[in-house]
Amino acid sequence: MADVRVTYDKSADAAYVAFTEPQVRVKATHMYPCDPVDVDGMINLDFDEHGHLIGIEVLAASSKLPEYLLQSAERLDTEGA
Repeated sequence: MADVRVTYDKSADAAYVAFTEPQVRVKATHMYPCDPVDVDGMINLDFDEHGHLIGIEVLAASSKLPEYLLQSAERLDTEGA
């Protein structure tokens, strides 16, 4: 089973789901913003130079992602540290 890294900043209510190996630094070269009306919020898809999806940024994450996922995510704010 593949590992997916999820980070969450509660103060910003922003989460990031990364599909790359944690030890490998992959730079996003293209970001595709999903239509905020269609997804009822802000969700951005990050792609590498080969067009591979490398991550998903979710703003207003607490209203878009399951609570269990946010609770188990790596916290980026001081509250979770």
